This record gives sequence, structure tokens and C-alpha cells, in this order.
Amino acid sequence: MTVKKSFSLFILIVAVSIIGVLFFSIDSSTFDLLKQANSNLLFLAVALVGVVWFLDALKFVCLTRSAGEKLSIRNTFPVVMINYFGSAITPMQSGGGPFQVYLLYKKGVPVGKSVAITIVRTLQIIFLLALVLPFSLFHEPEFLARHIVLKWFVLYVLIFISIAGAFLMISFVRPDWIKKWSNWIIVKLNKIGIIRSTGILRAARRVNREIDCYSENIRVFFSTGRKWFIASIFVAVLHLLVYMSIMPCLIIAIGSEVKFMQCILAESLLLFLLYFVPTPGSSGAAEGGATAVFALFVPWSLAGILAVTWRVLSEYTGVALGSLMVIKQFGWGGADKLLKEEKKKLEDGREKE
Repeated sequence: MTVKKSFSLFILIVAVSIIGVLFFSIDSSTFDLLKQANSNLLFLAVALVGVVWFLDALKFVCLTRSAGEKLSIRNTFPVVMINYFGSAITPMQSGGGPFQVYLLYKKGVPVGKSVAITIVRTLQIIFLLALVLPFSLFHEPEFLARHIVLKWFVLYVLIFISIAGAFLMISFVRPDWIKKWSNWIIVKLNKIGIIRSTGILRAARRVNREIDCYSENIRVFFSTGRKWFIASIFVAVLHLLVYMSIMPCLIIAIGSEVKFMQCILAESLLLFLLYFVPTPGSSGAAEGGATAVFALFVPWSLAGILAVTWRVLSEYTGVALGSLMVIKQFGWGGADKLLKEEKKKLEDGREKE
């Protein structure tokens, strides 16, 4: 599917989701309640979006410094914006990587390091979201007890993150184990007919090369760039806290009371699960899920419109700016060509490195 078609599909799903959410939630009391909204807090929510963008760009600065490269906020801000666009057009928000790697490469960062930077940035977000859960379990046990579905989601996330964390540590400490397991999987795939016998050796070589490249570049963060890597974690924590403060800010703005940690817990579960939704940019699930989260803290008649407002502020504005950047710089055809070239460049660059 072309970039233009993927973006059109994203817009379509978002439009249908917004119409559905508003249709099933808005009633006669909605607009009366909205009249009581605190305009200052609404402006604060808007301002928080700008802070989120700045901190995300600063996080890239820290990670590039950790990898031995020097970029400024001015260099990394376009990387942040283009990630919104790339994430919107691909399932599980996975498409931002190639665009980010391209811009980083154009700024002089080698391909291998660019890939490592984008991977580490994503992993930081996922693991920080997961770390919110154990803290919330101790801080708000009654809240989880009242919402059994959330309790099961918490259990799922904790199991997933434990397994993923274990694999991440093994890949760093003993990459040879990962190679053995990968080669074993390749043999099994050959036996069931997914990989041909003539392609086993080629597949094994490529997997081993990818693992070596990943391991080598990840180690840079924990050796020469350790201080900057620690700084990136601090910025990532601050970035996530500011981002997750937009939702409670909107809830308080319309006059409802909310416990910050309860809202953070529910929001962190939603954000974590959205990484595994197979629609472009997690569209549809994000709007419906956000409505369900808001409904935990506000009347149903306000949940839909607050969910849409939250998505507009936290995601759609970034997607719009990223889209304008892509269209202006590449055009739709150029964006398609870029993705194809970037995949080839990643393969060639990793072989050289």
C-alpha cells in the first residue's frame, strides 16, 4: 500500500471513529457541562503539547550525544514531527523509524547509530509505561479492585514486559544465545515450508549480521555515552509525565475531580496497548479506548468529546505538521520512494558497518 493510501485509510478510520464516539456519547447535557469549562486549564493543556514536542526533541539530542554524535534541538525537532506522520500511516505505529533514520542520516548520523537511536527511544517509552504499573498497584489498589478489566490488563502488561525485558538483557549480555535461538527458529521455519532450504544460510547470515549490528550500536550507549544516556532517561521520564498530564488537565478543566495517579494508571495501560493495535496509527482503537478511559472519571456525555480533544492535542496536531513536512519535502511519490530506498540503505549500511 502506498503512503498516500495508508494516510487516507488513517484519515477515514479516524473520521468514522470520531463520528461514532461523538454520536454515542453526546446528549443534551454535554454542552451545558462544557460551558463550565475552565479556559485557562484548556490553554494549559495546549501549552503542554508544545512542551512535549520540545522534550521529545531534547531526548533525541541526548541520545545522539550518547551515540557520539552532536545534534541540536533545531536538528531533532523535524525528526519528532516526521515520526508522528510515519506512525500514523503504519500498523502498531511502527512506520516512524525509517523516516527518522533518513533525517538523522541526512544530519550526518551513521545508519547503524540512527537505527539504534530510534530503537532505544521506543524502548524507553514502552518500559517507562510499564514501570508506571507496579507503582500504581501499590499507590491505587482500590482503583484496580473496582475495575476488574484494568486489573487483567495490568497483569498482561507485567507479563509481557517481564519477558521482553529478559530478552533485552540477554540480547545485550549474551547475543550469541539470541543467535542460537534465531537459527533454531529458522530451521523450524524451513521444516514447515516457510523458508526454502536454499534460503536457510542466507537467512541465518542476515539474522546474525543484524544481531551483531544491534549489539554493537547498543553498547555505545552504555560505554562512551553513558552520561548522556542517563540524561536521556531523565528527559524521557519528564517527557512522559508531561504528555500524560494532558488528560487529567482536560478532566479538571471541565470541573471534574480526578486523582492524578488513577488517571496515569488508566492512561498508561491505554498507551501501552496502542503499540500493538494493527490499524494505521492505532486509529479507531485509540479513540474508542480514550473514550473508555475518560468515562472512568467523567460523565459519559463528556467522555467522547474529551477523548477527541485529547487525541487532537496529543496526536493529530503532530500528524498534521508531520504530513505538511513530508508533502513539502518529498511529495507523496517521494515518500514512497524514500521508504523503499531507506529499507535498502538500512540493509547496505548495516553490511558495511
